[in-house]
Amino acid sequence: MSPEASSAPRSLAEALRARDDASLAALLRDRPDLVAPVPTDLTQLATRAGTRASVLRALEHLDRFALQTAQALAIAPDPATYETLHELLAGDDGDPAVTEALPGTVAALRRQALIWGDDDRLHLVRTARELLAPSPQHPSPTGLGPTVREATSGMSPGRVQQIVNTAGLPSTHDPVSAVTALTALFTDRKRMDALLAGAPEAAREVLTRLMWGPPYGQVTADPAAHLRWLLDRGLLLPTAPGTVVLPREVALHLRGGRAHRVPEPVPPAVEPTVAHGPRIVDATAAGQAYTALATIEDLLKQWDQGGPAVLRAGGLSVRDLKRTAVALDAPEPIAAFWIELAYAAGLLASDGAADERYAPTPAYDTWLERPVAERWGRLAAAWLAATRTAGLIGGRDIKDRALSALGPGLDRSAAPEVRHRVLTLLAGLPAGVAPTPEAVLNRLTWERPLRTPQRDGTEDLRIRLARWTLSEAELLGVTGRGALSSHGRALLGAAPEPADSPLSATGQSTATAVGLLAPLLPEPLDHVLLQADLTAVAPGPLLRPLAETLGVLADVESKGGATVYRFTPASVRRALDAGQTAADLHAFLAQHSRTPVPQPLTYLIDDVARRHGHLRVGVASAYVRCDDDSVLNEIIADKRAAALRLRRLAPTVLAAPCDPATLLEGLRALGYAPAAESAQGDVLITRADAHRTPPRTAPEPVPEGPPTPDTVLLTAAVRAIRAGDVAATTPLKAAGPQPAGGELPRTSPADTLATMQAAVMTGEAVWIGYVNADGAASQRVVAPIRVEGGFVTAYDHTADEVRTYPLHRITGVAELAED
Repeated sequence: MSPEASSAPRSLAEALRARDDASLAALLRDRPDLVAPVPTDLTQLATRAGTRASVLRALEHLDRFALQTAQALAIAPDPATYETLHELLAGDDGDPAVTEALPGTVAALRRQALIWGDDDRLHLVRTARELLAPSPQHPSPTGLGPTVREATSGMSPGRVQQIVNTAGLPSTHDPVSAVTALTALFTDRKRMDALLAGAPEAAREVLTRLMWGPPYGQVTADPAAHLRWLLDRGLLLPTAPGTVVLPREVALHLRGGRAHRVPEPVPPAVEPTVAHGPRIVDATAAGQAYTALATIEDLLKQWDQGGPAVLRAGGLSVRDLKRTAVALDAPEPIAAFWIELAYAAGLLASDGAADERYAPTPAYDTWLERPVAERWGRLAAAWLAATRTAGLIGGRDIKDRALSALGPGLDRSAAPEVRHRVLTLLAGLPAGVAPTPEAVLNRLTWERPLRTPQRDGTEDLRIRLARWTLSEAELLGVTGRGALSSHGRALLGAAPEPADSPLSATGQSTATAVGLLAPLLPEPLDHVLLQADLTAVAPGPLLRPLAETLGVLADVESKGGATVYRFTPASVRRALDAGQTAADLHAFLAQHSRTPVPQPLTYLIDDVARRHGHLRVGVASAYVRCDDDSVLNEIIADKRAAALRLRRLAPTVLAAPCDPATLLEGLRALGYAPAAESAQGDVLITRADAHRTPPRTAPEPVPEGPPTPDTVLLTAAVRAIRAGDVAATTPLKAAGPQPAGGELPRTSPADTLATMQAAVMTGEAVWIGYVNADGAASQRVVAPIRVEGGFVTAYDHTADEVRTYPLHRITGVAELAED
């Protein structure tokens, strides 16, 4: 055996043992599931890296060309040379793009421990080979079938010799050599060309149909002449009665040596399609950002007194979602997005009461007091980090249960990473440039190719998440006209790289995004335009105190670039019920109107104020009193008041058996303007009490797999694995008791004490077996420092720290070899 062959690693564990610390840290960073918990040594690390779950997770994170490279290795001999792998991907003619990209791809697969070995002996991890190699039950994406050796494994020796003779090869002494000769023929380009030159035209057509897969076909008991020609020469081999397969070697010859029809070493470019001015993009995004804030405010204002009830299974009913969509003047999917966004930002939650309902949280009031741009920053940051996915609402889960807004089952751990990646692709284009959605989706498909079709026929989840990201980013004002805005670019820097867990978008980058957006938002106005038709036009956003007061005094009639408010007797009465006087309302309108207060509006306020409180309703169960008995006579005479069952107690007092609230509503329905009064006779001010939940935190995003370890953890993990590997691989001296593989050293207590005391004097490390208080046994390499009081103080090489061990828990001790 040559020195080069003897130095080649014989297993993945040996290959990992030859790596430096930086390479091991890179492996743990790329595959964080390997570090939870930290492996005890490199052998355990290699074993864990080869488990099915870990390999599947690693394969799911490969791009298309890396996956094609792994698939090519799965159909190559084990081990394979780099040249063989290159031929399978580049073909006989060679593909310059493959030649350029393959070294980096092989290095990346080797770094992730999916392949190991030098370039002259490349091994695909056994589990990955089992997952990617073609079989009748699991066809390979390469479209290749079994090898000649695999396809003839159940064939009789006589039949194998017949095929060899018909193919023009000399007879052999055994089936193994016959299969070897047939394989050599099929892999020899010149001899195969000569063999196929004599094939009938129909036979060549059959080979052409099968060469790119699927490689299986059906034949009758008496096949046609052209099929018989192929069967006799082994170009088609039977696998079951009536079924034949095209051997892998024959297919590769027909393909020109390519394992894939179209290798894709270069990711598809995200080509720009439409270019807008950056200022136009920013202005459009800013306008949509302001609309998003207004929509969230409208939503939570509607639920200010307590929103819809929580379903028994959790979430919002379909009827309540429809009502909310109508109130927001938006389609149901978009209304669901706004609801989920408010929930993700911690502005909305269930109140936890016996009759559980949704309501704004106390954080909503704090949020309202913040500047407009900061409010948008909180919404955008929550959206970027959220794993709850509004696009799933209305669908069904795996148990065929409906997925409802604010309900369970909406978390998709891949959502933050997909959002980050989509925005990163947009950020790679020049400012103001927008790509087509298809270009973004094609790039994402290349980066994470879909390997298994969806059972329900829908698109891959990542592709659906990307589509939703593009539409939601436009709704939220992160993008404008399909291009990433300047504040969107700044916000993108707030999220970690895709390799990390993108669960937070706060900090300096968010502050930068808010600072860029603030100058683009319209300044709130302190005035409206009153019109003679009892309307007021707000030509832009209003200051909060003005908007709140006007919202009580008038009803919103329409929204858009300008908001139109309409004054009605009911809306004026609402303002009077809230404690305002007619003089207050006149002064308010005169102060905030850029136009003179129209006379009809003045008359309306005075007329409602004159009648407001003329009637007083209190507790009798309920009573009505009025200084003008003629008004009470009018009420009693009104047939519409019969349902109230009023009776006169005094010339100025009527009593009713209903509660005051019902009596108030009944009298208002008759056209009166009664006012409620207290037991002391004072007018009650009926301001709406805002309903709030107890303090609530925003829902925590669900991480996708183990979190990526930081540098401190990686350094400690590598050090611990190295120390454990030293303990597991250091040989013991020939003298003395030798522990069998995996067993603890065994010595008597006297020998253990003597060996420890000797090691203290010499400063040498020893091997010990140790059982802790929980009964867990382990082997450790320690350098004793002090032995006293029944305890040994030693530097533990395995843990890389000084520890104290009770002597009675040490099962035995053995000296290490000097080498």
